[in-house]
Order: sequence, then structure tokens, then C-alpha cells
Amino acid sequence: MNTSAVRHRSTADMCYALDKDTAVIRLQTGRDVDRAYIICADPFLHELTGKKNWYGQKHEMKLFMELEDHLIWSIKIKPPFKRLQYYFEVVSDGADYLVYDNKVLPADSGDKSHRQCFKLPWINPSDIIAPPEWVKDTVWYQIMPDRFARSSDTPDERLEKWGKFKPFVFNVMYGGDLKGITQRLPYLHSLGINGIYLTPVFVSNTYHRYNTFDYKTIDPLLGTGEDMRDLVSTAHSLGIRIMLDGVFNHCGTEFFAWKDVFEKGKDSPYFNWFFINDEESFRKPQHDTADGRFFTFSFWAGMPKLNTNNPDVIRYFCDICSYWVREWDIDGIRFDVGDEISHTFLKELRRTLKPLRNDLFLLGEIWFDSMPWLYGDEYDSVMNYPTCGCINGLHREPDMSSRDFMYSLNTCLSMYPEQITEVLFNFIDTHDTVRISEECDGNTDLLLQKIAMLLTLPGTPCIYYGTEIALRGRSPKENRRCMPWDKIDKGVYDKLLSEVSRLTAMRHGFPQLRSSDIEFVHSEDHPRLLRYFRSSPDAESRIAVCINAEKSDVCITAKGRMIYSNLYENNRLMPDGILIYEEK
Repeated sequence: MNTSAVRHRSTADMCYALDKDTAVIRLQTGRDVDRAYIICADPFLHELTGKKNWYGQKHEMKLFMELEDHLIWSIKIKPPFKRLQYYFEVVSDGADYLVYDNKVLPADSGDKSHRQCFKLPWINPSDIIAPPEWVKDTVWYQIMPDRFARSSDTPDERLEKWGKFKPFVFNVMYGGDLKGITQRLPYLHSLGINGIYLTPVFVSNTYHRYNTFDYKTIDPLLGTGEDMRDLVSTAHSLGIRIMLDGVFNHCGTEFFAWKDVFEKGKDSPYFNWFFINDEESFRKPQHDTADGRFFTFSFWAGMPKLNTNNPDVIRYFCDICSYWVREWDIDGIRFDVGDEISHTFLKELRRTLKPLRNDLFLLGEIWFDSMPWLYGDEYDSVMNYPTCGCINGLHREPDMSSRDFMYSLNTCLSMYPEQITEVLFNFIDTHDTVRISEECDGNTDLLLQKIAMLLTLPGTPCIYYGTEIALRGRSPKENRRCMPWDKIDKGVYDKLLSEVSRLTAMRHGFPQLRSSDIEFVHSEDHPRLLRYFRSSPDAESRIAVCINAEKSDVCITAKGRMIYSNLYENNRLMPDGILIYEEK
């Protein structure tokens, strides 16, 4: 057996409390392992029974996920006294091996040195990772306010003509506003959207507003605080949640603290709110900071990096976010550049905000394995870029098989506890990526395939504004165009919108699609036929999803009630086709 492939630690990704009664234990092995068992019991059991040495009961573990080079085994156990001591036994090629914290050895080994068991010391309710329940039931819609909907055609010398395309310029404004979003809420409601993620809305001199000047004041081009209150209230009346974008890693150059530092240097009480490395040269009018005179987001001099280790900075932004929650009754905050903000800041912010609203959703923008931020005392979830790469990779890589896809996706899903997996923030494009319709090159059937995958894979899905009508754009220079409301209102996109609405309705209608359970089935004859089943403890049936990424038709029969199909006729699933059915 490949002992170097065996891995377990009593950490939150492999040993965690699912709820106040249930522990989940996972074990990673090589693919040469045939079966896995856990031997477990209360760590003090032997004291009750008068035994000299501790002993446990043996339970078989379930094969949870297959990776390219590893297997993940899992079991759910309800320890009666909230604590658990354990080790593992694995079987490979007929031989038994024991897995302890400090060694892996053959079961018949004469090794009498100390064998350290693993331990779940206690299930403390306050330590249980518990994202807000409503998030897994949400279909999100990301809006860049300047480009979504304009409530008035009143001329303004600062505004471009709506829809007129201009190359990427930070200060080109089209005049989308909060009232425009409010007016278009019925459109989003009919699309099946019940969560809106707004990119920044506060005072700035750019259309994207990621260089914030004032964290309490809505940018006048977008509206007022009253407009925000009306947007949230109207959205709530339709069952739609609102999440604001918080930019706390950096600010804009007109932020009051940076202006004071710029004027007074070290004499400013806010000097240590930033990372200024050269007091003599930090005012230099140079657009980049590659010389290191002060730290910024990336190397943009217009976005000075905030020192989120500073207690005064932490207190200031705790007050800001508390204001947002109390003033506007928002449902969530997305943290821009969420991996560069200090853990100290995030822990304190969570301690401040959750008593105000215990179901407030805290989402971090992190592009990689994010477990260090997801122990339940910082973020509730993260933007799931790895799964975005899996979905888009199936079509970018013509040789990717369904097994390759499974290995890639399972690597993403196996990183996190079950309750985190259910709320991972999934998407197929954002304001920071190529628009997915651009990658599909006008093929709306392929676009629907990707949207279907987004809505049927574990996690909470988000549609970038305009993706539902195949809005194009290859880079940030092009992927933030205005919504073409004139065409939408004339019914130009009705067919595509109808299909997307059917898919979101399916997502809302079946709890199996909102769980973390997924099982893949592969065809040797059709290696790029992607088939997976979604199930849930609350449902007797399971949902079968079939995605044809092959270049030819595939014969396949729906073994149950058909829920959705595209390019499926006479039991033949065509290239770029979708078949989804309920199997009892």
C-alpha cells in the first residue's frame, strides 16, 4: 500500500461537527485502498468499563469522493457524549493497515511503540460552522450598478449615451442607478433570482467604485441612502436578498484618512492606517507603486492598502458595516480582495455584525483553497473560482473526459465541510473574467449547458448580469457593457430568457439540487458525456443531469420524469444538449 498517500488530521476539513450531535470524519488514501474503517469510541470509555486500555468499535466508512490519485472516505457519527477518539483500518490488496496520528503500520505489526489516536475533543455548539440557512436556497445575480439600468434619460454631461460602447476607461459613466435596479426587480423576480450581489455603490470617481472615497455615502450618480433603503425594502417584498460589496483591503485617494496622511505625513493620526514605506517619496505622482514607496491593491497608486491589523481601522470598519446593516437592512457583505484582509479584522467584524443580524451572509473573494478563512469565525463562504474553472474547462479542453471533470470538481468539493460546500458561491463569469457567452462564441445551446451545470452543481449559483441574454465581452475592457433594455423590452431575448427561467425554477423546485451530495456515472463509449446524480436526505428521488460535450449524438433514455431538456429528441442527446430528469 502507498502509505505516503494516506492523510488525516483532526482539522475542520477532515474532522468537524455537522451539527450539535453529528461528527463527520474523512480519510484520504491512495487509489490502492479497497475498504476503510474507523475504530472509535469515547476517549474515557475504558474508565467506565474497568479496562486497562482504551478500545473502540469498528464502523465501515463510505467512499465519499474519487480524485485522480486519491480516494476520500467519510462517515457520520453521533458521539453520545460529544467527544470521540479514533484511528483507522484500511484494506489494500487483502492486507490490513492501521492509521494513527503518528504512524501507519501493518495490522499484524509487532511494533509496540506508542500509537497516538486521533481525537475530536468536544462538539462545542459555538464552534460549529453554520452559514446562514437561506444562502443554499438562493440564486444570485451580480449587478454592476453603472451598467445595469438607468432610471432617467435626463441629460448629464458626465454620462455617456446608454449602450454606446467605449473602450475601457475608468471614469466613463453610463448612469445606471439604484432606482433603475428597483424598477427592474420584476424582471429579476421573473427570472427566478432571489439574491442580488451589488458591486460597490459608495462615493468614488470611477464607474466600478472599487476605489472608495466615502464608505457611508451612496455615490450621488447612483442615488441616495433613501434609494438604497427603497431598493432593499422592495427587493425583500419580492423575496430577494441584497448583498453589498465591501472594499476594506484598500480605499481611494479621496478617503478622508488618506487625504490627511497625504497632507501631514507622519504627523497624521491616520499614518498607521496604511503601509507607507518611504515618507519622503510616497506623494510622488506616479501611477504605479512598483518602487514600494507605499503598499496598494496590486500596484495601483490610486488604491492605497489599508492596514487591517490596526485596531483603529478595525473599529472604523466595524462601525461602517454595522451602519449598513442597521440603516438599510442588507442581507450580506462581499469582501473584495478578501484574502489580503487580516484574520484579526475578520474575526472582530464577525463578532460585531452577527449579534445585529445572525443570518447576515459574509462572503470572501478568494480564488483558491480557502479553508483558513472558513472555520466559522470569519467568512461564511467564498467565491468559488476553482469550480468556475471546472465548468469552463470542460469546453476549453477538448480532451477532458467526464472522469477528468469529476476529479477536478471533487478536488474542489473535498476541500470543505459539507455545510460550506452547500453555500460555495458558484459562477461561470464575473466582472473580472471573460464573459461566458464570449467563450461560447454565440452558441446559445452551449451557453445553456454551462448555465445548467451552474444551477445543478453543489453550491449557491450566481448569474452575472447579462449572461442570461448572452451579453458579450472578452475582458474587463468589454465585459461590463450596458444592459440592452430596449431589446429586452421588445422581446428579442424572450426564448433564451424562458430557458434560463425554466432552469432557475428547477433549481428552486428540487432540494436535491441544493444539497452537497453528488455521484458521477461514466461511459467508456462516450468519455465526454457528463452524467451525475444529485440527491438529498430529504428526498426519496434523485436528479439525473446529462451534459453532452461529445461531437456526436448519444443515445440515452430518461429513466423517470423529465424535468428539462434541450437538443434531446427520440432518446438522442445531441452535441451541446442537456437532459435532466427525476429518477425514483
